[in-house]
Amino acid sequence: MKPIVQISLDLTNIQEAIEVAKVAVEAGVDWLEAGTPLLLAEGLHAVEELRKAFPNHPIVADLKTMDGGYLEAEMMAKAGATHVVVMGVAHPATIRAVVRAAKKYGIEVMGDILAAPDKVECAKMLEANGVDYVIVHTGFDERGEDTERTPFDHLRDVVGAVNIPVQAVGGLSIDQAAQMPKHGAPLVVVGAPLVIDHQEFRPSTNGEELKAILRNLVERVKNS
Repeated sequence: MKPIVQISLDLTNIQEAIEVAKVAVEAGVDWLEAGTPLLLAEGLHAVEELRKAFPNHPIVADLKTMDGGYLEAEMMAKAGATHVVVMGVAHPATIRAVVRAAKKYGIEVMGDILAAPDKVECAKMLEANGVDYVIVHTGFDERGEDTERTPFDHLRDVVGAVNIPVQAVGGLSIDQAAQMPKHGAPLVVVGAPLVIDHQEFRPSTNGEELKAILRNLVERVKNS
């Protein structure tokens, strides 16, 4: 697939999320993600508001489904999500339930291999059960305890093991994210608020700088 740039709106306020999303869209970002913190703070109302504000953009709802797969996927789809996330460590029955709901509502499923003991086998299992994408995810807490951990630890092996698009998430710099298509992961994701050189960019004070950073990222990814 052609490279895609996705911004994860890891904020806790829908208005701030929409402000960041506006900047991202102006910079050429393709997909918008209602990040887990945003969904915890605002619920599926966040997805509904993003859909109203951006009627033509794909929206990923990162609820990290572990159970009740059909109902959760159905609720996210009805709220306006085009993509949902199910955890690879969930029971396979849950993964299949999410896939069934996705097919009914015309959306797609991303399978996250965070915390899976065997990342490659988890990715293969997700593909076998019908997910559309695999997320190679090194968690925030995991990286907090072991700063050497990175998606690169498993990325090459996962890319080589599946035939569906791969996304890499977790502590990547802007430069590393821009190079992801060259590593076989065309779904490039960047988090917001962005922390670059220890400076946090927020739309209220640094909107133009944030836009410039994202526009540069988009250009690099699209030309990779």
